[in-house]
Amino acid sequence: MNKNKLLGYALGPVGSGLLGFISLPIITWFYPVEDVGRIAMLQVFMSFSVLFFCLGLDQAYVREYHEAKNKPALLKTVFVPCLTLSILSFLLLMLYNLEMVSKWLYEVPSTYLSIVSILCFVIALASRFLSLVLRMQERSYAFSMSQLLPRIIFILIIVNTVWLGVARNTYSLITANTASVILAFLVFAWNTRSEWLLALKEKIDIHELKSAFSFGWPLVFAGLASWGLNVMDRLFLRHFSTYTELGIYSITMSAAIVVTVFAGVFNTIWSPMVYKWMSKDEFDYEKIDNVLEYVVSAIYFFIVLTSLFSWIIPYFLPEQYSNVQYLITVCLLGPMLYTLSEVTGIGIAVVRKTKFSMLCAIIAMLCSAILNYFLVPRLGASGAAISTACSFLLFFILRTEISKILWRKKSHLKYFLIVSMLLFVSILNLLLERFRNEIYYIWILLFFIGFFIFKKQIHSVVIFLKVKLKNE
Repeated sequence: MNKNKLLGYALGPVGSGLLGFISLPIITWFYPVEDVGRIAMLQVFMSFSVLFFCLGLDQAYVREYHEAKNKPALLKTVFVPCLTLSILSFLLLMLYNLEMVSKWLYEVPSTYLSIVSILCFVIALASRFLSLVLRMQERSYAFSMSQLLPRIIFILIIVNTVWLGVARNTYSLITANTASVILAFLVFAWNTRSEWLLALKEKIDIHELKSAFSFGWPLVFAGLASWGLNVMDRLFLRHFSTYTELGIYSITMSAAIVVTVFAGVFNTIWSPMVYKWMSKDEFDYEKIDNVLEYVVSAIYFFIVLTSLFSWIIPYFLPEQYSNVQYLITVCLLGPMLYTLSEVTGIGIAVVRKTKFSMLCAIIAMLCSAILNYFLVPRLGASGAAISTACSFLLFFILRTEISKILWRKKSHLKYFLIVSMLLFVSILNLLLERFRNEIYYIWILLFFIGFFIFKKQIHSVVIFLKVKLKNE
């Protein structure tokens, strides 16, 4: 992948991260913590509906794209069953009880909120498939701009709500989020019109659908298990704690996403890039080993530097969010470990043994449920953060070891020790309030140790930068 395309893919997550950083103080200063918790529930179940109704066919589309002779037909084959099932399911739900969705998600019985939420779910599903078209065509800038515009419109709506004196409550937040999702869909639809207009004329290939479903069905359960792994903390906070704790935790996760933008870039390009190497006989184990080393080093310094400078966060948030500075390091480890598992566990997808991805996710989800059950009632948001991070560590280890058995024998003990050490110190920093000054010196020590552990990668980066500066 050339530098221009890489920059294009980076534009979306980096820009979204910066816009998220702008919107974060606005929401926390002008909206109650409870409403922040409620919009977190919308986002949780929006991701659930996309995972469930995709039926694993979105991953089948990514896997088969480069080998498909008729790509528009492939799009229609995987998309139509998903959209049809989602619309029929939500129609039946609305016929049964219009207020049920709103009451269950927000504890606010409202027909309007239910309808808006369901619309958000269906549009997000359609956007998922259209975004994959841009991703697989490697139209990186179009893909990134479609990520940026929803953030921009969300900020504009929130700012205007505050400026015009409109009620700052759950209704305005849910409406703003839905408007941003609809905008994303319109942008995706325009940028992919040449593909889906051709797809409209094609017939669904039943044989291809069966093949795609055979690949994707284990990923339905794997996806749902991964969803459970990602949101179990918020579900337990909602049930065993308060919307206030849920709001604080959700803001911490939002802040964590801002500093993990590189993970979004990497996850977007990694799997398709490996599949492309394979389709063109460009596969080389050394490429994966090099990528792994750089990813681990980046994660290491992300975690350490965030811990060293997290004291800055309270300056941007109200006083009730002061604990975010200690939560954030633990919350960062979840998405980081998932990204790392994408590299070490790629062999599962390469050999098409996707049922093992399902197994890893289910075991990690059960671990998350057990830990959240015991820790959330006692520790609140801190217990949720610890439970999620430990579960993702288990997920990473399982995925790595199963990939090793199925595909390629390679020891990853070094990486297990590194991430376990980071998690251990992060948990100590979160729980041992009286010893945080001493633990701060441990983070400083780890920063310098990192230069020894990753001296080869640091040297390569320095050489690269020197060459770039010299050429310019």
